Amino acid sequence: MTDWSGKTALITGASSGIGASFARFLAEKGLHVLLTARRKDRMLDLAREIAGLSGRVDIFPADVGKPAERVKLFESISKSHTVDILINNAGFGWYGYFSRMPWETARQMFAVNMEAVAHLTSLFLPGMQERKCGHIINIGSIAGGFPNQGVALYSASKAFLDAFTTSLHRELRGSGVHASVMRLGAVKTEFFDQARSQENGGSVPAERLAVNVNTINHALWRLIIHPRRVMYVPGWLWISQFADPFLGNIVDSLGPVLLRKTQK
Repeated sequence: MTDWSGKTALITGASSGIGASFARFLAEKGLHVLLTARRKDRMLDLAREIAGLSGRVDIFPADVGKPAERVKLFESISKSHTVDILINNAGFGWYGYFSRMPWETARQMFAVNMEAVAHLTSLFLPGMQERKCGHIINIGSIAGGFPNQGVALYSASKAFLDAFTTSLHRELRGSGVHASVMRLGAVKTEFFDQARSQENGGSVPAERLAVNVNTINHALWRLIIHPRRVMYVPGWLWISQFADPFLGNIVDSLGPVLLRKTQK
């Protein structure tokens, strides 16, 4: 498809950051945006903003880290909406020594960054296949292919998205449904504040290299219009796939020094 006007996009983690920015941007493009996140008050404010600009928007408060709420979300949406684009954006980070990471934080990261993506995809994908039209877009990170000190579980969760999306993309060839992963670098959002606020968490060095969220919006639109399996944002980050084979030994030595400095 090249004309997505009037179609519907479900965005998880839509109360702030990249998710909220996606919602504004896609509403401006004429899509009906469905927002889900835990913070209902923030989504209400965002929905009023979008509606005030003549955008079509509905909110569905849910904690996608909980299986029962994912099922309830699917059932609530399916009563009155058809989801054409599913953007699995919900996720959070944590920076520090894995040995210091509280297990409850780790468990939540499994649930939100990985389990929710697979579960929601399994719920909404069959309808897309039946209609022979749709797009699953998973918001990944270059950390999935270039794991580093301080983000052990976060990197693992994004590596899962890479593998899951690649397999799904190949299964769906010729079906009219697409699966893509956006491998992002650092983006200027409250993601980094949340990482610092987690128990035993710390500042993420990549924050210094963060790009504006508008860069991600326009990349998302290109991906919707011209589907592909992988999109790196910014584009030059495609070289990151070669970073570990060529720079891994250097990072093995210098990375731990950087982590020690940030954890003092």
